[in-house]
Amino acid sequence: MATPAQSMTLTSTAFANGGIIPTEFTCSGVDVSPPLTWSGVPAGAESLALTVIDPDAPIKPFTHWVIFDIPVAAIGLPRAVPLGKELRNGSRQGRNDFHQDGYSGPCPPPGPAHHYHFTVFALDTVLSLPGGIAEPAFADSIQGHVLASGELIGLFGR
Repeated sequence: MATPAQSMTLTSTAFANGGIIPTEFTCSGVDVSPPLTWSGVPAGAESLALTVIDPDAPIKPFTHWVIFDIPVAAIGLPRAVPLGKELRNGSRQGRNDFHQDGYSGPCPPPGPAHHYHFTVFALDTVLSLPGGIAEPAFADSIQGHVLASGELIGLFGR
């Protein structure tokens, strides 16, 4: 039987859990990633990963960001992480559902606000997958490797 994952804390100075994501971090603004900070990384973690997914999208959950192989010593991500398959610190970014490698912010159709789930994962391995992978391949690769996770939910509507 698998041990349940521990809990981490994920926060942003840009918005509170359950709060509105500022326009700056959406397609209605400059569309850069918000600053994020986490704590509670457990002993034994080898790398960190983060996803941003909109489960309220009309057809299927919509992936806005996949970033993995984040060094375990990192305590967060800065505002405006650059696009690209690989970052200077060795982190890799997957392909989002806008067909970009990196972050693309909330951009829902007109109507009620959508919920954007920012989820950080502490993994017992370095994935060493290629940058540009899609979220389903990422999700498959972390199965059985999540030591802890934390979530921050932001809202945005147009």
